Amino acid sequence: MAETPDSGSPARRTTRLHKSLSTVEYFTFGFGSMIGVAWLILMDDWLGRGGPIGGALGFLIGGMLLLPIAHTYARLVRQIQDAGAEIAYTEGVFPPILSFATGWTMVLAYAIVCPFEAVAIGNLMARVFPELNSYQLWVLAGSPIYLPRLVIGLLLTALVVGINYRGIHPSGILQNWTTFGLLGAFLIFTVLGFLRGSAANLHPLFSHPGTAGIWMSILLTMQIVPYYMTGFESVAKGSEEAKAGFDPRNFGTAIYMALIGGFVFYAVVMIVVPWVYHPWQNIVTGHIGTEVAFERAFGAHWIAQVILIGAFLSLAKVFNGNFVASTRLLYGMGKRNLVHQSLSRVHSEHGTPMTAIVLMGIITAGAACLGDAILVPISDVGSLAVGVGWMSACLAYILRMRRAGNAEGFQPIAWLGVLVSLAIILMKVLPQVPGSFSKYEWLTFALWSGMGLLFWIGRPRPHGAERVG
Repeated sequence: MAETPDSGSPARRTTRLHKSLSTVEYFTFGFGSMIGVAWLILMDDWLGRGGPIGGALGFLIGGMLLLPIAHTYARLVRQIQDAGAEIAYTEGVFPPILSFATGWTMVLAYAIVCPFEAVAIGNLMARVFPELNSYQLWVLAGSPIYLPRLVIGLLLTALVVGINYRGIHPSGILQNWTTFGLLGAFLIFTVLGFLRGSAANLHPLFSHPGTAGIWMSILLTMQIVPYYMTGFESVAKGSEEAKAGFDPRNFGTAIYMALIGGFVFYAVVMIVVPWVYHPWQNIVTGHIGTEVAFERAFGAHWIAQVILIGAFLSLAKVFNGNFVASTRLLYGMGKRNLVHQSLSRVHSEHGTPMTAIVLMGIITAGAACLGDAILVPISDVGSLAVGVGWMSACLAYILRMRRAGNAEGFQPIAWLGVLVSLAIILMKVLPQVPGSFSKYEWLTFALWSGMGLLFWIGRPRPHGAERVG
């Protein structure tokens, strides 16, 4: 039986999140929340943006630019262990409505990944079993939605919801096995790929010709980096669930390992796929996936199976990791009365935010019905959302340090984080920048903002000031 918080102040809540996570779990949640299956199903889009070297440089440069943000998060989570993360960091230094807007926008950065993976599982399964492309239900933006693929996505959603409802410990076990399983598959196919292919296959190195084309290739790839690198900071969302005796400095260790591991993974994949497949432009024009490129290059189906196994494991972990992060943020807002208090309800036996988990499951299932049409646009919306969250966290750190009388400290690094985050936002909102928001991305962001407004209006209005730490 689940326990509901007391009807009075949230401060009287007796049920808390369970504590069982170690540094290994924090790494697998951070790394695992970044690396999904886009490296397999969207390789044509990525190579079309940057080409082999342009794409790899885009991920490397974009990833390294996130290091100041990672450093700021490492400092913040060491000081404040709270599932609300950005909400907790901005609390007291931002007005409540801005703190809510930050948290709600950051929820989008994670929540938007979940339907992506629910759709992607059907896409992957159809590559193995083409007969799943049958019983068309409807067509959205030119992409048909098939009943068998939709059912598979909804079943995966139900599985993730069930595991998370049962506790953070089984969720952590799932995250460990799937993350290290992916890394094993990645090691196999990349080593074999570099042994099999040739550097000559990488030409042309960039997707756009000329000197200006080099920068365009890198820039177009860098625009999607924030979305595909979102997750290293998810370590902070699980900080309330660290096991007894956990050293807070290890939060930073997990964050750095996850971020560096993430952009190195993407850069290597951007090179190894065209390394084995020539000409790589056929991947773009033929919309060929990573596993098909390897299968044709090796003339063997088993290598494609290794890659698909890695992709299935990767899909499960990124779904699980982002689901955990989004539900903890909702929990963090609920316990502060920034949304309805029901979102702060914790199961008395499992120690999980049960209402937030159910709500996120419903949102994921509903968005999954939109099908493949959401796969590419969703990354652009996620990039803007995470840019807002990262910038808010860095600004909050600066304000907190100044309030504490620390005028110097690590503020220059945090200011770099602010500038990088602002650049991410401007790349998506300025129409002069190639690859900025189209009407579909603006519509998605507007719908999410409208939903947030309804949550804000419907929040409880307690008498007196009540603050949850």
